[in-house]
Amino acid sequence: MKYRFESISYKDGKRILNGFALGKNPEAEIFYAVKDQNGKMLKAEIKKLTRNDVGTRFLNRVVENDLGFTVSVPCEQTDTFTFVIKAGNEIKELRINENTAAYYNGLMKLRNNPALRNVLNRIRGMRNHEMSYDRWYTLSRASEKELELQRRFLVSEEMPMFSIVIPLFRTPHSFLKDLIESILAQTYGKFEVCFADGSEDDSLKEIVDNFHDARLHYSWIGENFGISGNTNKAVEMASGDFIMLCDHDDLLTPDALFEMAQGIINNPECDCIYSDEDKIDQAGKHVYEPHFKPDFNIDMLRCDNYICHLFAVRKTLVDNYGGFLTEYDGAQDFDFILRMTEHARKTVHVPKILYHWRSSPASTAANPESKLYAYRAGAKAVKAHYERVLPNVKINEVTDGENYGLYHVHFRFDEKPLVSVIIPNKDHKDDLERCVRTLLEKSTWGNLEVLIVENNSEEKETFACYESLQKEFPQVRVIVYEGEFNYSRINNLGVSEAKGEYILLLNNDTALIEPSSIEEMMGYAQREDVGAVGCRLLYEDGSFQHAGVIIGIGVADHAFKGTFPGDGTYFNRSMTAQDYSAVTAAAMMTKKSVYEELGGLDENLAVAFNDIDYCLKLNQAGKLVVYNPYACFYHYESKSRGLDTTSEKNARYMQELSLFTDRWKDFYQKGDPYYNPNLTTEKTNFSLGKPRERII
Repeated sequence: MKYRFESISYKDGKRILNGFALGKNPEAEIFYAVKDQNGKMLKAEIKKLTRNDVGTRFLNRVVENDLGFTVSVPCEQTDTFTFVIKAGNEIKELRINENTAAYYNGLMKLRNNPALRNVLNRIRGMRNHEMSYDRWYTLSRASEKELELQRRFLVSEEMPMFSIVIPLFRTPHSFLKDLIESILAQTYGKFEVCFADGSEDDSLKEIVDNFHDARLHYSWIGENFGISGNTNKAVEMASGDFIMLCDHDDLLTPDALFEMAQGIINNPECDCIYSDEDKIDQAGKHVYEPHFKPDFNIDMLRCDNYICHLFAVRKTLVDNYGGFLTEYDGAQDFDFILRMTEHARKTVHVPKILYHWRSSPASTAANPESKLYAYRAGAKAVKAHYERVLPNVKINEVTDGENYGLYHVHFRFDEKPLVSVIIPNKDHKDDLERCVRTLLEKSTWGNLEVLIVENNSEEKETFACYESLQKEFPQVRVIVYEGEFNYSRINNLGVSEAKGEYILLLNNDTALIEPSSIEEMMGYAQREDVGAVGCRLLYEDGSFQHAGVIIGIGVADHAFKGTFPGDGTYFNRSMTAQDYSAVTAAAMMTKKSVYEELGGLDENLAVAFNDIDYCLKLNQAGKLVVYNPYACFYHYESKSRGLDTTSEKNARYMQELSLFTDRWKDFYQKGDPYYNPNLTTEKTNFSLGKPRERII
């Protein structure tokens, strides 16, 4: 059983307990009771509450059960009592007194303190060692019984045939033998393998012939045409429905082709398909560094060849749009994947490890600096892709990103449209002044207007600050909002008064770090297919506050929250521009026309989830939500509004939570497409989730 007290308070002579409970059987009805020290039942007011966030957090789905509770116990009965939770056959008895109340309330404050929470997470990380990937993979990979069932699967004429194309050049015999054995062990047999050998002699032919399998085709080219030329020779030999790429020293899992075939069958418009992958040592025994990828993520692909292996493309696309280009040697796969996905009706992701990338001292898997020419070719491929697909998006250059293999696209603007910055504010004049000054004094964009939406300030200094800022900066205006606090309504008012074509929603507790942040956000926001752009936000101590939003960790949470950049993040995702399901409105750019078309932020979500809701509506409308790490602000989170600790605020939160999770129930059931089901839903660091439950 999982349970948590989120607050234990004292009010009007009553001890009030708030929290949730979840049994091993999530659908089992949960009962609560209160007993005194002698086991006698006490009178208590018990209310069950809808808590859809609990199910999505722990089970990645909404549970049709009331998992929350509010229990009120009159203190005149006793100061010490036992709180009983019963879910099915499970029973928890928890002793409550002044000390436990102080403990749980202190823990709640700790959870809401970013700096202290980060320390706590580090301590927990030292105490709770995560399962090794070796062990995880052993538990998660297809069992022998599952593989046997796959082998019995009837293959029809309509099912795809794969042509696995493999260029050879001085391939170590043992590596080639291991590769062929992994291919012939496939549970799906509708394939052919096309080897094109650019070596000085045809000694590798003997290795292939020794397997005596008619599906293995070998051609000695007689000379080395380079990686692209040799691969094209292999493609010329292919007769299958799909061309599948594979390196000459890597390995496929036994179920690789079966899973890829299922992905194609289940998606009739599939023209491109890829899987997750990991690395394997030289001996071919130890697997490590799994890469669990998102579903197709075009903006991530433009900055990082995250697709890599295993990749297959419909042969008609290759016939129509060409094979591998020698000018991109070293990054020929990257250029090829970009060109093929440009024309694909649908690109499908199979979230399973189907490919082991062998790591050798000369490969980019182990030593990135061994192929610096490859990264230059990659940058060239990205620029050419933009010129083909987004000719109206002007680019100065494409440079190396945070690490080798990542790319930073630098945008150019001949004209700079007006950006209206909307900043809600109630008092906190120092925060506001820092926010406005860093934006107007450091930003290189220039064409900005700042609309401060005043809502219920009480301090004279605040209004003096407004006058001072407007006098010093002509582009600053103050709009007055009247009524109770409603973040959505306040921003909607600001947008209605905005003159700019683009809107930047910005919290008053932010401060600009990177002067080019507006350019960086505009580089994506200008596109028709983009609905919103978020940025990298840092806490005051330099740790991540926001690097995109993951739906389904709790209700939703910020990627890598509390992690320090120097510690590194999963496959450098914190420093890779990419699509997410949502970004935070603490610093979010969107077109005014799109904002108004969608009705702005939902005013029924007065405080919580309104920005996530807006982003999911953008997704629903076919618009992308982009995270750009090169746009960067500090975010001194929640200084202005404070923490939701009162019963009134808790009630409002629960109401908004119910509205939001009911609205997006189908999304939660399917899972966040920009995350991966193999990753944890309990942390935001992209660590391993639980091993899958095998069918048999």
